[in-house]
Amino acid sequence: MVSNYRIILASNSPRRRELLAGLGLDFEVRVEPGIDESYPASLPVAETAEFIAGKKATAYRQTMADDELIITADTVVIVDGEVLGKPADAAEARCMLQKLSGKTHQVITGVCLTTLRKSVHFSVETDVTFKQLSADEVSYYVTTYKPFDKAGAYGIQEWIGYIGCTGLRGSYYNVMGLPVQRIYTELQAF
Repeated sequence: MVSNYRIILASNSPRRRELLAGLGLDFEVRVEPGIDESYPASLPVAETAEFIAGKKATAYRQTMADDELIITADTVVIVDGEVLGKPADAAEARCMLQKLSGKTHQVITGVCLTTLRKSVHFSVETDVTFKQLSADEVSYYVTTYKPFDKAGAYGIQEWIGYIGCTGLRGSYYNVMGLPVQRIYTELQAF
């Protein structure tokens, strides 16, 4: 697909590594520390993930080689117009899961494919519905799985997804953190 480039995944996420590997691509992982992931409060919530993925891409451009294609991504969960990022601690994780309980929310992953000459960016949105979660279910999940590195405080591929997800419309892999089908399509067109 993109044989002219060395592909670099700019992410610490083991899920993103696993998903990108599933495409059969050779890639390296490179993580720049301390990238600012803030966004303006006036930004429409649906644009947040793509905005942050773009900031990440800009940070990597400074150290890119001519033959590299960097993939940056950011995932957010949106419920009732509120952006849920990664929880700071167990109390915030429980609070986030209670907000998602019994509702449909959106998971949006923004992605940037960047070389020194070209940049393509896009977002993929998936609707996820959770059953009404009990306080015991939420506490068990947060205590056992410690979902502090996950937007919205959950991994769909973990226990809470098994027992809590009653519906999903869109890309399952997007909810895991990387819309691999769309990435595949965009790399083919690159």
